[in-house]
Amino acid sequence: MPSYAVIFISTLKDINDASYGAMAEKMDVLSRDQDGYMGIESVRSADGRGITISYWSSLEAIKKWKANKEHGVAQSLGKTRWYKNYKVQICRIEHDYDMA
Repeated sequence: MPSYAVIFISTLKDINDASYGAMAEKMDVLSRDQDGYMGIESVRSADGRGITISYWSSLEAIKKWKANKEHGVAQSLGKTRWYKNYKVQICRIEHDYDMA
């Protein structure tokens, strides 16, 4: 069964802003309780550029997460306070396998 990935590529204005890290942790916990959530992977370089990929069972689950009220607050703060820029891509995963 296909699943979906939301790829979020961003650059922080200030990598030392502790409020960003606190909100990111809060969103990580909140997303885990959402229907259709399947996991997350995230990396950020010393210059503030990051990539986060969250995995979802359906497009409907992604829409519900985007519409989540607390997530909306984080999105607004991201636009006005934390990000120099960002890009979102939603991809359908047809196959998935690993080394094991």
